Amino acid sequence: MTSTTSTTSTTSLDVTGARTSEAADAITGARERIDALDDRIIGLVQERMAVSAVIQDSRIASGGRRVNLSREMDVLGHYRDALGRPGTSLAMTLLELCRGRI
Repeated sequence: MTSTTSTTSTTSLDVTGARTSEAADAITGARERIDALDDRIIGLVQERMAVSAVIQDSRIASGGRRVNLSREMDVLGHYRDALGRPGTSLAMTLLELCRGRI
């Protein structure tokens, strides 16, 4: 029994959905930049989570509540003002990552 192996080559045009090699190159470069930005954003979110943990621990140790709702409203407003309505959703996600669900 003989088996044949089909080799399929994936080009940058296939991967990017572009119709020209110039556009594919631009898209590939931009995607690499986005990947690098995403890595930085993830690192910053992780740093924010650590700082938030220090704040929560200090607040609880002093007899306070884990969550300060007026501060959270400030954060929500800041993101909404900077990014529009989707900023509020982003801020809610960050708050949940940093303080957990309430």
